[in-house]
Amino acid sequence: MYSISFRDAVWLSTLLASYSHAGQPSASTNTPSISQSTPEFIPVPTGQWVSPEYKWFFQYPLPIPSIKTPTYTYSNYSTGATIDYYEVEIKPFKAQIYPNLPATDMVGYDGCSPGPMFVVQQGREVVTRFTNNGPSASSVHLHGSYNRAPFDGWAGDHISPGQYKARLLLAKSTKRAVNMVPCEHLIFSKSFTDDPNYGKDHVEFATGEHVYRGQGGIYLLRDPEEQSIGLPAGDYDIPLAIGAKQYNSDGSLNWDTNDNNGLWGDIIHVNGQPWPYFKAEPRKYRFRLLNGAVSRTFGLSWVPDNAFGFGTDPIEFNVIGSDSGLLPHPVKATSLAFSMGERYEIVIDFSSYAGKNITIRNDRHIGENPDYAATDFIMRIAVGDTVTDDSNNSDLPYNLRYIPPPPQTSVSKDFMFERKGDNWLINGVGFVDINHRILAKPRRGEDEIWVLRNGPGGGTHPVHIHLVDFQVLSRSGGRNVLYAYESTGMKDVVWLSAGEAVTVVARYAPWEGVYMFHCHNLVHEDHDMLVAFNVTQLPNWGYDNSTIFIDPLTPEFRPKDINSEDYTKDAIMSKLAWFYSTNAYNGGNVAGVYSALDGYEAGQTPALASSSEATPTFPWSSPQHPTTFQTLPSHSWSYPTTHGWPKTDMPQGPSTKPQSGWSPPNFEKWINGP
Repeated sequence: MYSISFRDAVWLSTLLASYSHAGQPSASTNTPSISQSTPEFIPVPTGQWVSPEYKWFFQYPLPIPSIKTPTYTYSNYSTGATIDYYEVEIKPFKAQIYPNLPATDMVGYDGCSPGPMFVVQQGREVVTRFTNNGPSASSVHLHGSYNRAPFDGWAGDHISPGQYKARLLLAKSTKRAVNMVPCEHLIFSKSFTDDPNYGKDHVEFATGEHVYRGQGGIYLLRDPEEQSIGLPAGDYDIPLAIGAKQYNSDGSLNWDTNDNNGLWGDIIHVNGQPWPYFKAEPRKYRFRLLNGAVSRTFGLSWVPDNAFGFGTDPIEFNVIGSDSGLLPHPVKATSLAFSMGERYEIVIDFSSYAGKNITIRNDRHIGENPDYAATDFIMRIAVGDTVTDDSNNSDLPYNLRYIPPPPQTSVSKDFMFERKGDNWLINGVGFVDINHRILAKPRRGEDEIWVLRNGPGGGTHPVHIHLVDFQVLSRSGGRNVLYAYESTGMKDVVWLSAGEAVTVVARYAPWEGVYMFHCHNLVHEDHDMLVAFNVTQLPNWGYDNSTIFIDPLTPEFRPKDINSEDYTKDAIMSKLAWFYSTNAYNGGNVAGVYSALDGYEAGQTPALASSSEATPTFPWSSPQHPTTFQTLPSHSWSYPTTHGWPKTDMPQGPSTKPQSGWSPPNFEKWINGP
């Protein structure tokens, strides 16, 4: 039997894809009856499908996720500080993807995908309780937030079905005199299943499949400075979470990782709907773009239709934000390429296109994607004739925010992303290699240059580094180009294509602790392209291993079994009071933490507070162990076997709640390796 290689299969699928989408006017009554001067053309793809053929292009409206509202708000009577409390349920649901096939089984936040949208004011503390009523374990990670390690979504910190976990977050605040003005952030479920064939410490990840089946959402940060700029808002501020999936003949999702290379999908979704339409007004819009695909990269352009079919001349727009907030100034572009997990914001003006249709197109031959029949189409924008609200519709300011020049540092580290056998690894190491998976130990507050290299095996590796924002300095090899919208802002994901080396610089702060970095091609991540780094504690600052936030598996913050008593208002308020007492985020004053770090770098080592004080008085201090631990639900305690500590090093004797300041005897071995 004749067989072909994977690369040949990709080339063949590209060859078979359709390139002649002149289209034909739509006769469907479901399409948006907006266009006056241009017929409503629809794609007529003739290339390869791997899913059942989809025929309902631009016939269903773009879904806009609902905004999540807090269940309660805690206020501290003495300080006036507040914490917003949200509840999210992970649960199964059905989505009607194909009109002529059975509904698709999915699992999502609050039973929808994308999940409900969070809109949070910057600098405000938020507690979100995730209750897992789904079929498998989950660990939730929020892109773009300065999470303390126990709330960051460590891969082994799994919420099993029948459990809940409350995560205390700070809506990203200032750092290094930089106002972290908002951009779209992404919640991903980093889920896994235990595989007994690999021993007690091995986990086989299923992040990709769980995101693929619906566990993802949008998290927006607002800020007074950003709100004063006059950017389009309200009905003119639109999230676009773009993904790609593959379906079976019965409408169920097909999970085929193509020999662990990737799952690119031939059905393009926007906010969960294949090839939708959106009715716009002839004015400026702000679009928040998220690549929520498992393995597909995108190259987007906004192209007006003409009298003969789909046009070829894209509209110029302004890129105003990337992963970690607004750019210093708008960057003009006619196309935007981004990989899995990346986020961008654009402002585009439709005032010259009243009564016309605009098609968001996707480039072919981008990255390592196979091209399928209709993967060059994303959605339609049908521009009407009238503007109902002209507020926030003026020219963009040139200055959006200040970002300092990249820091100068001599500290440089190299990381090779490569395939070895069935696994994708970083410097030859994966997450299952517990003794060696800590690949870097940056000193807290120090700048480091990381060189990210795409090695043997090729593929697309969007590299995501937790905790920090970085600046992209250069790209060599491969595409050998660094786009202005990549390099002028702050990011937490960077696209690493085959043959490329990308150089980034970051300040490893504001917190000490253990965090992950990994490939955001989720098929690669699930096959071990996931490792960690330890932001080490500074000397002479009084830190030791009793600090409760450096360990991502701190027992106090582990998931709990669902208990109706824990869901009463009194129990929730008591837990929020305890969270507040931990002072996890320095009362929201992250700028003070950075100021202290700057002082330390300048040789201004502070003295610690007297022992009579409950906590040190300096803004960089880690909290003491909370004195109100008794407000938590009582429970017996034993260390989880998935933690990675050898069983002989676990506490012996009866399972009891750990004493204040307790840490396993070989904590440093687990953090730093043998």
